[in-house]
Amino acid sequence: MTVYAEDLQPGMTDSFTRTVTARDVELFAEATGDTNPLHLDEDYGRTTVFGGRIAHGALTVSYLSAVFGTKLPGPGAIVLKLTTRFGGQVRIGDTVTAACTVRRRLPRRCFLFDCVCKVGDVTVVEGEALIMAPARP
Repeated sequence: MTVYAEDLQPGMTDSFTRTVTARDVELFAEATGDTNPLHLDEDYGRTTVFGGRIAHGALTVSYLSAVFGTKLPGPGAIVLKLTTRFGGQVRIGDTVTAACTVRRRLPRRCFLFDCVCKVGDVTVVEGEALIMAPARP
């Protein structure tokens, strides 16, 4: 269901939750061409500061896009700008919750959103997004 620009209000929020699988990471690597062994090879990952294989940061950020495109505002939403900061890693088997909250309305059906991705109580991504919401048909 789409929430049209006319109906969006500051404070509205929605979320998307997904448990990251090895298949998710492998398909993301294939789709993007990012075959960094940090994401695909546990033995290599153990030699890094992370101590093991981790999911792509961009995969985690894409869960924010899932919120915008399917929930709030939903189908017809356009991401104009997304600024993120990484605060932790996501491992295979972690459950990530991406939440997006309308901060304020801007001109021309645009809205500023606060965004966060968490694994449990740990913030792994935070940032803000500029979204153009669809107009009511």
